[in-house]
Amino acid sequence: MNIHEYQAKAILSSFGVTVQQGKVVDRVEDAVAAAKQLTEETGTGWYVVKAQIHAGGRGKGIVTETGSHGVVLAKGIDHVEEKVKGVLGGHLVTKQTSAGGKKVNKVLIAQDVYYPGPSETSEFYMSVLLNRATGRNMIMYSTEGGMDIEAVAEHTPHLIFTEEIDPSVGLQAFQTRKIAFNLGLSGQAFKEMAKFVEALYRAYVETDSSMFEINPVLKTSDDRILAVDAKVTLDGNGLFRHKDYAALRDTSEEDPTEVEADSHGLNYVKLDGNVGCMVNGAGLAMATMDMIKLAGYEPANFLDVGGTADAARVEKAFRIILKDPNVKAILVNIFGGIVRCDRVAQGVVDAYKSIGEINVPIIVRLQGTNAVEAKTIIDNSGLKVLSAIALKEAAQKVQEALA
Repeated sequence: MNIHEYQAKAILSSFGVTVQQGKVVDRVEDAVAAAKQLTEETGTGWYVVKAQIHAGGRGKGIVTETGSHGVVLAKGIDHVEEKVKGVLGGHLVTKQTSAGGKKVNKVLIAQDVYYPGPSETSEFYMSVLLNRATGRNMIMYSTEGGMDIEAVAEHTPHLIFTEEIDPSVGLQAFQTRKIAFNLGLSGQAFKEMAKFVEALYRAYVETDSSMFEINPVLKTSDDRILAVDAKVTLDGNGLFRHKDYAALRDTSEEDPTEVEADSHGLNYVKLDGNVGCMVNGAGLAMATMDMIKLAGYEPANFLDVGGTADAARVEKAFRIILKDPNVKAILVNIFGGIVRCDRVAQGVVDAYKSIGEINVPIIVRLQGTNAVEAKTIIDNSGLKVLSAIALKEAAQKVQEALA
């Protein structure tokens, strides 16, 4: 589950990670008061106005209605309201959004931490995630933090370092010192970075997160180390242990159809193809999508109805798939292990009749318990539903239907 920057920073701060302070607002009229309160707490005189959407590249992104960037500097309290107006309520387009962008419903008014001091500021990149090849958590970091980290990974990968953590002993002090050394730090900044890394990793583990990405991690001009940005992805499978984190979900940032499917207990992900898929089991779903691609078409979605594919559940699944105007055919592929195939077949027939006329061909492939009876139900239904036995046969019928 993705969360906003301001929410991520609040979580990090609770674990002792030093972060750039800020106040979040969702109304322009609250902006100046928030900035004044921030000044009282931090002493800042300049502010950074940051769009809060679930997408990266906000600094280079453009708000279509105003031409403003998603992250802008306000040089004093008198400029805060103007800058907030240029961002809040608009649609921010970045490399990670659609062409229409995402609506900015909140902005974070943050302290300016690039102030003058006895030394130069430095920006670093740091993330914590699972290395699936080794089964160990790793810290990935670079001296080249900032908005162009993707270019660093592409053109100068030798500037990106990794540190793997042995799960039997956890992150060790020598590893935090090694990271600080590889980042070229010394003195107080070295000590601060070692503490920062230790706190960051503890936060990652104890929150059951899938990924932390801090870009940039800033060494300020007075040798403080803090997170200027924070992208946190929480593991949805661990949210039952963190009820307070589950409440951070912002459904307005998610695809409405995926939100609706989730409310019905359906696992649905919208894709860009034209063949809708209704399957039980993630492995079978992946195989079905592969078969569709081998047939020369593209899957329009991933939809796992789970092990209770009764008539009501199948109807909900059909309605969700049909919300996508790009769907030109629907392939239902169910293996009857826990659920009986004849019940699924009857569910398909009942759902079809309940929905009414469906103007796209439906191909149903049922295998497993009572598969023969299921095929008989489909074939005798009198509906525009084609049945298949083998998955390859089902893919061929998709080809024929779309030819």
